Amino acid sequence: MHELRRIADVNFNRAREGLRMVEEVQRFVLGDAARTARLKKLRHRLSALEEAFPGGRAGLVAARDVSGDVGALVPEARPRGDIFDAAFAGWKRAQEAVRVLEELSRGVDPILAHRFKELRFALYAAEQEYVRHAAHQRRADTFAAVRLYLVAGQRDTGGRPLAEVVRAAVRGGVGAFQLREKELGTRDLVTLAAELREVTREGGALFLVNDRTDVAAAVDADGVHLGQDDLPVEAARRLLGPQKLIGVSTHSVEQAREAWKRGADYIGVGPVFPTATKPEAEARGLSLVSQVAGEVPLPFVAIGGIDPSTIGDVLRAGARRVAVVRAVAGASDVTRAAAALCAAINEFWGDK
Repeated sequence: MHELRRIADVNFNRAREGLRMVEEVQRFVLGDAARTARLKKLRHRLSALEEAFPGGRAGLVAARDVSGDVGALVPEARPRGDIFDAAFAGWKRAQEAVRVLEELSRGVDPILAHRFKELRFALYAAEQEYVRHAAHQRRADTFAAVRLYLVAGQRDTGGRPLAEVVRAAVRGGVGAFQLREKELGTRDLVTLAAELREVTREGGALFLVNDRTDVAAAVDADGVHLGQDDLPVEAARRLLGPQKLIGVSTHSVEQAREAWKRGADYIGVGPVFPTATKPEAEARGLSLVSQVAGEVPLPFVAIGGIDPSTIGDVLRAGARRVAVVRAVAGASDVTRAAAALCAAINEFWGDK
């Protein structure tokens, strides 16, 4: 019984520590009061089970032997990428520990073992909810720093290699690049996308693929940008998973609201002005930018005919992010053009 209690004590501590890690992320990083309260209840259930275990908490602590534990000071070999990774590890630590406690209890108290099993499944359900919420927050954090968003294909660069233009644009401050190639076959498109994925990764910019969710998945893009006639957001999410960004082009406030309800991470709003890139598209004007800024709680990029002469009006209408094509991809000095637009956005919004 002494060794059983030693094992139980270690695993009660492990489960409690794992849940505390997750609870702190829910409370201080995600700011979710309801989920934080539910996690606290799970910890309290664990404490009640600890008292119900043979010997209670006092007996478990008495059996503790820190100096004699050969695993106490074994180095932790798994690195943590960020606070969310630490929380994911916390979930697994808690679940594994509760499973150990369940198995330990089977030989001494089957009813107690069943209570551990119930707690374990409650942890699985809570983790699933947490993963959805944390993934959403991660995606929001990823897109938050974007100010200038470049959309381009090989036809937009004045004969220069697209990779060269994108590299120069990222140096100038472009935070996200969307590859828009309507005419390439799938094999050639994947080859081009893979090259641009590396260019943006090296420069620290996001990489998104226009329309083609399959291509975005194939090259591990940061996400996909969908038109109104493309895959629904929900279908793209199933294909790409919870970590990837999904943007949607919208041309009215109703479409913007619909994209938000369906789970888009950001939207394109426009075209604001007439644009040679899409001459058939009706300009929606600055009023749409103002409407979306005031009514739709999603980050958005204003797009369509925006250049140094019009960007001030777009910013005054409420846009915090601007998407361009020719104003950067077609500029003789791509880096300088991107830097000038970024400076205009940062100066208007007071960003550093």
